[in-house]
Amino acid sequence: MSQIRNEQTKLTANALNTAATSSFTVGVLAPIAAAFYNVGGGTHVPLSALVIGAFGWFCAAAALHAGARTLLKGLKL
Repeated sequence: MSQIRNEQTKLTANALNTAATSSFTVGVLAPIAAAFYNVGGGTHVPLSALVIGAFGWFCAAAALHAGARTLLKGLKL
């Protein structure tokens, strides 16, 4: 039974890590790329708003990744 539980734990940790990767991509990389390539038809976003938003999304991604790592510590041999 513990082998099934381990696989379920790994699947959940994988889902959390995928959510972390998606959060990082959508919240950090995409806005930076949009600002760099001037996507948005001349809409100007203040640098402070970009930095604060990216930092928030980075923290969310880090928390999800840390949660996945913590979850994996519960695996049984």
